Amino acid sequence: MTTVTSAPPPALHRDSRFRTFWIGQTISQFGDRISELALPLIAVSLLAATPAQVSVLTALIWLPNLLGLFLGAWVDQRTHKRRLLIIADLVRAAVLLSLPVAYLLGAVTLTQLYLVALLTGAGAVLFAMAHQAFFVALVPRSAYVDATSKLSMSRAVSFVAGPAVGGGLVQALTAPVAVVVDAVSFLGSALLIGRIPVTETPPPPRQSSTLGLVRDGLVLVLRHPVLRAALGCTSTVNFFTFISTALLVLYASRDLGLSAGAIGIAFGAGAVGGLAGAALAPRVSRAIGLGRTAMIGVVLFPAPLALAALVSGPTWAKVGMLAAIELVSSVGVMLMDVNLNALITAVTPDEARGRRAGAYSAVNYGIRPLGALVGGALGTTIGVRPTLVVAGLGGVLAVLWLLASPVRHIRTLDDPET
Repeated sequence: MTTVTSAPPPALHRDSRFRTFWIGQTISQFGDRISELALPLIAVSLLAATPAQVSVLTALIWLPNLLGLFLGAWVDQRTHKRRLLIIADLVRAAVLLSLPVAYLLGAVTLTQLYLVALLTGAGAVLFAMAHQAFFVALVPRSAYVDATSKLSMSRAVSFVAGPAVGGGLVQALTAPVAVVVDAVSFLGSALLIGRIPVTETPPPPRQSSTLGLVRDGLVLVLRHPVLRAALGCTSTVNFFTFISTALLVLYASRDLGLSAGAIGIAFGAGAVGGLAGAALAPRVSRAIGLGRTAMIGVVLFPAPLALAALVSGPTWAKVGMLAAIELVSSVGVMLMDVNLNALITAVTPDEARGRRAGAYSAVNYGIRPLGALVGGALGTTIGVRPTLVVAGLGGVLAVLWLLASPVRHIRTLDDPET
């Protein structure tokens, strides 16, 4: 058997443009962890929000992803994607700063909090739609996996340290004032992106309406063999893992009798696994191939969730078993995400990056709340432990999408299948 090797990607840490972008995104990720904690706490502690009202707050953050179909098509027609990234950061910073101002004036309301959630979510979608085109203008094709790995590592590190830092800031400054840190992180990101010199290619002359571009994005995702397989895979695994996401904390607290601190330790170990997985993804990909690495990740991500139903014993054993499950699952999700995201970037035509991202995210993110609702229904009817088994084993089926596609044969981004 012939062994196929590929040259190592260029050293991105020596590229000042990518390094500046990486630093900006790392700062922004840590800020996001603070707001993820602070916004629900404002609703609960200051406004005495009910569980239903808190769930609406969460839904409003995700809701703008459904607009990605149209926003992505619009972004494709813009030449200056960097400008859109900066606008997205500045809008989110301004919206978040309205909370501490209202708090100091004694005027925070649930309506304002809902608007903040909706507008910051919209800013995140705009940033994501423009990010793809800016990324390929910044990073050479041979370094897609390495660059995606580095950005994923920053996200993983933020999940390890971010909640602890955020909790301390909320406790010391109050939740509305702590949000200032996230706003400042967006300002820092905008400033750094504005300093990155990049040549952006103008879009081709517009030949169809916005609805036509939306249709083109859906057709591209559904007909392209690699994109179709990746979307089917990630949507399937997200549906089943969100079944468990809806129940895992409840299960750990009520069925296993673990304290909040013990649950935090177990889940914190999972964040460490994400960091390790992001670092390992490029190396494993170079050793056994991009497609195989992604498939291994697709199995490792959901499979351990089925084992959560078997957790038992003294407290230390329960915490240890949950931590091991989260660790392996987090390694898997990074092996999957880093390689599939790099592959998706490589096969997407430059002129269709925004509408491809919009169509892809509308389906991939839209399936998540559905999975959570199904998880709640199954947990009520058949019990939490059987539901966790369904989530884990069902999620593994996502690998069939990749097995039946060209992805399983792809070793590098230069293979003919890409």
